[in-house]
Amino acid sequence: MKDRQRWSSKMIFIFAAVGSAVGLGNVWRFPYLAGKYGGGAFLIPYVLMLAIIGVPLLIMEFAIGQKMQVGAVNSFGKIRGKLSGIGLGAVLCGFVVVSYYAVVMAWSLLYTFYSFSLKWGVDTKDFFFNKVLHLSSGPADIGFISPQIILALVIAWVLVYFSVWKGVKSVGKVVLITMPLPIILLVVLLIRGITLPGAMDGIIFYLKPNFKALLDLEVWSAAMSQIFFTLSLAFGIMIAYASYQHEKSDIAKSAIITSLMNSGISILAGFAVFSTLGYMATKSATPISELAASGPSLAFIVFPKALSLIPFAPVFAVLFFIMLVTLAIDSAFSLVEAAATVIHDKYPDLRKEDISLYVCVIGFSCGIIFASFAGLYYLDITDHFITNYGLVIAGLLEAIAIGWFYGAEKLRKYINSVSDVKIGKWWSILIKFVIPVLLIALLINSFIQDIRTPYEGYPQWAIFCFGWLVLIVVALLSYLFAHFSKEH
Repeated sequence: MKDRQRWSSKMIFIFAAVGSAVGLGNVWRFPYLAGKYGGGAFLIPYVLMLAIIGVPLLIMEFAIGQKMQVGAVNSFGKIRGKLSGIGLGAVLCGFVVVSYYAVVMAWSLLYTFYSFSLKWGVDTKDFFFNKVLHLSSGPADIGFISPQIILALVIAWVLVYFSVWKGVKSVGKVVLITMPLPIILLVVLLIRGITLPGAMDGIIFYLKPNFKALLDLEVWSAAMSQIFFTLSLAFGIMIAYASYQHEKSDIAKSAIITSLMNSGISILAGFAVFSTLGYMATKSATPISELAASGPSLAFIVFPKALSLIPFAPVFAVLFFIMLVTLAIDSAFSLVEAAATVIHDKYPDLRKEDISLYVCVIGFSCGIIFASFAGLYYLDITDHFITNYGLVIAGLLEAIAIGWFYGAEKLRKYINSVSDVKIGKWWSILIKFVIPVLLIALLINSFIQDIRTPYEGYPQWAIFCFGWLVLIVVALLSYLFAHFSKEH
């Protein structure tokens, strides 16, 4: 087997890990959750979940990859052959995510060009839904494939390919730009935002604590899921990235730095978003609570309108969408690299350039359905089910595999042998007992809600085809792979 590739420095590894963790969710999901669930009070469950779930699981994934020196599939396969299916499940979930995540990146690329002339005009909602997406009447009306989105999607995948085509060598060079750039742009937008009239109203709305919200279980569930997904846990990414570290590299400190930087950027994004929304609320006489949308609505409807009201609007609009593109590309190519690492581990004689090309072409092909006129509906359903079930189940199984099969204490001793910051037995207790219980509770809560009320009122056939069926396929492939894997 050929010598394993290595990160050129510890800093590049941290940049790559932070780049993967910091994505669109930091800008369009965290601020929304904070505004919705108690303002400043939301930081209490958020920080607690970071300490109880986020950091321990990230330490675990870094340790697995670095100790085993292989990607997610072979890492769990080394513990016990049949457990390799856990790694495959995580990577497959990540692959589904990147197939539609690249489409969102394509929208961001289009909006970067639209920003120069503020092409969206006054009615940003009509422009996004009817001029860009050509959104159909519902999931049953698939319509056609949007040529402009397909063209942007091709460009997005070309960018992703040339980020990962030489493995960690090319990733290391790309993250030197794509990790710090969105942070710099976010600071620029923040400075612009807080100098606008009404900005303080938005910041107060963002930070004002409503401690009654802490009595709502939904708030704690939202904080748990946000921490889980924002750190790129259970995608196979962090295991793959850590496998390119030397076996004696510090683990605990890397995980803590990555977690803190990710959360710090989320909080910073909240200030940038709400200061701008405060200004928009003042100018349009619309309550901030109505403007604080989540997901595509914030990025492609609310923010373009807010940016249009700002002096030198085209400049700040271009900066905003370049920021979204750079946030998206790090997360996208890390998902591709996780899959490519697994294939390269299995077939080391294949060139990394060829493997990356295969993964990108398949990812592009799977994403075409999300570029259709009904694509937004399919994207929404698939995202909900993969993130609320697929990733949580993968994370749960990872914790059980390490806690009960490999041995949490055994892994903790390895972590402490290479780390400056020593972790105590509390970590093993969290991995074996606390985290599995919390993730099971999150799964049960999500399942009850989805059975009680169909997600977003979508028809049952669409929920089955783009939700449950995707999960069943991932689970079936993972099970079959595990069943036919040889025990070590």
